[in-house]
Amino acid sequence: MINGNNGLDYESIRIDRSGQAEAFDSIGDRYDEAFPHKEGQVSAGEWLIASLPAGSRVLDLGCGTGVPTSRQLADAGLEVVGVDLSGGMVRLARAYVPAATFHQLDLADLRPGGPARLGRFDAVAAFFSLLMLPRAEIPLALLTVRHLLSPGGLFVLSMVEADVDDFSIPFLGNTIRVSGYLREELRKVVEAAGFEIVKEDSYTYAPAVTDVPPEEQVFFCCRRRD
Repeated sequence: MINGNNGLDYESIRIDRSGQAEAFDSIGDRYDEAFPHKEGQVSAGEWLIASLPAGSRVLDLGCGTGVPTSRQLADAGLEVVGVDLSGGMVRLARAYVPAATFHQLDLADLRPGGPARLGRFDAVAAFFSLLMLPRAEIPLALLTVRHLLSPGGLFVLSMVEADVDDFSIPFLGNTIRVSGYLREELRKVVEAAGFEIVKEDSYTYAPAVTDVPPEEQVFFCCRRRD
């Protein structure tokens, strides 16, 4: 049992994913069309590649279509495992990145004692996947990531900077629920989960569609503290 959020654990919170996977099943390839430029994500992936030996095992958490991250890491000679809640996204990822392995799983399935056993990883990437969780669950998700990492393992994540919690927004013709933090609060949450932030970037991003407003994207490159 993970317990590091002021007494909260996965047994004491209500996990509600209703509508989240179905929305991304419906969105499919349109996600990459709406977000065609992913400079921050690619840059954080390059940091991982430069920091890891060839053959290192990396988890792409919330892999989406597998583009660009799973493909980028697999092309660099890393052993990539991707997970996503959306079965539609997993099917696309398997087609786009045949060198990687993909599973349809909930992040909570990966917690200690959870139903999924994927082993340990040298690095974890979580690009915009934690923002799909309510705030009460985000510290638990970060502790799950720490559990999945080998000692000294690397962690890259991105979030949209916003002071919201489980907030419903229109998104590419669907409705999803998102959470976020202002940057200083996000630093505190990440560090409290046992990570050292060694590199930080931010990008102002305007999606290529009109129903998704411009956003400030924050990227942290971290190392597990032991």
